[in-house]
Amino acid sequence: MNILLVIAHPDDESMFFIPTIIKLTSAGHNLHILCISTGDADGKGSVRSEELYCACTVLKVPIQNVKIINHASLQDGFNRTWRHTLLATIIGEEAKSWDVDVLITFDNYGVSGHPNHCAVHRGIRLLLRDSMWANTLAWELVSTNIVRKYCGPVDIWCSMLHSLLHQKGQVHCFVNAHPTVSFNAMAQHKSQWVWFRKLFVLLSSYSYVNSLRELRRTP
Repeated sequence: MNILLVIAHPDDESMFFIPTIIKLTSAGHNLHILCISTGDADGKGSVRSEELYCACTVLKVPIQNVKIINHASLQDGFNRTWRHTLLATIIGEEAKSWDVDVLITFDNYGVSGHPNHCAVHRGIRLLLRDSMWANTLAWELVSTNIVRKYCGPVDIWCSMLHSLLHQKGQVHCFVNAHPTVSFNAMAQHKSQWVWFRKLFVLLSSYSYVNSLRELRRTP
């Protein structure tokens, strides 16, 4: 199965989606990663792009399955507005070229509330309105409250309970059986590997478990 993970910045894959990536690659799925920006907010776009490729090597995602977009209208930044129509066009083109069966991305809050994360979600929502994608499945990473977000592996139990409260198949709970991979992957992002991000990887529930919810289409 061809699966496309759409993220906003280099390091999103390592900070938020490790349990999902490990689950999918270990199951033999053909995982692609589309990064919408180079993460050039601090002028380190080229460095951060290379770091993403290094992290994907740790995560056993083939480099040819990774694409980073560098578009003038899709630059990293809290104050940057990303047009949803442009996102839908770009994501649609890449998904078509890779013959994608499943899309995965952030939910409408984007874990941290970062506007670029939220915009990627809305771009995919817009894409899914097109009848061309009627048979394509889409899943969103569930954002949690701040207590659950920073309770580390304890949230595994909360996430499992959360999935049981939904109709079977609507929420998937992926547990990271190898949490050291989260550190090893994030450590490849050397330009970002400062003390508070090390603390984040240690305490964040997203290092240990992901809950993916079916992304419902809107008219």
